[in-house]
Amino acid sequence: MAYFQRYVILTLLLHSIFCINPTSKCDDEEDSLLSGINSYRTTLNLTGLTENDRAKCLADKIADQFKNQPCTNTTGSNTVPGTEPDFANYPDLLNKCHLNVSTTRDGAVLPACIPNLDSTLVLSNYTRSQYSSYLNDTKYTGVGIGSEDDWIVVVLTTNTPEGGYSPGSNDVNFVYKIDPMHYSIFLLVAFLSFLWA
Repeated sequence: MAYFQRYVILTLLLHSIFCINPTSKCDDEEDSLLSGINSYRTTLNLTGLTENDRAKCLADKIADQFKNQPCTNTTGSNTVPGTEPDFANYPDLLNKCHLNVSTTRDGAVLPACIPNLDSTLVLSNYTRSQYSSYLNDTKYTGVGIGSEDDWIVVVLTTNTPEGGYSPGSNDVNFVYKIDPMHYSIFLLVAFLSFLWA
């Protein structure tokens, strides 16, 4: 019986370790869009955008804000410039991602609403709309992409202190990378180890 208990604990422990690894999470829509944007930029003889963890954090937080908002002609890339929705809590969103206004000033936030986040429509929404001027701009070197329901948000960064989205490092703290499910698995393993020790 002790052998079986140790086997179960070891299995759960290994599973929790692999789940905690941030590379095990794959967001197909976001990865597909990044690949498409970089291919698009390559055709324009521009360098590809590199992923920026803090920009991704902000993109995720903004996508969460749009979560229950329906797609209309006044949302996303269809929005008339200057009429985009303002976020009264934007400083709080920046703070949650360990950012501040001085390091995000030169960046760009590009939200889009596409039913079911169809990958072909998502890419064309960025490359064939008012957003294409941002993607064509050589000053943007990094990107963070977040999605929620029908919304996808692209945050573009520069390699300047005013748009790098990373005052000290390009890495958000380790806690951000572990989602609640991974915490639960880890706690379950710890609890079982305590019971059977």
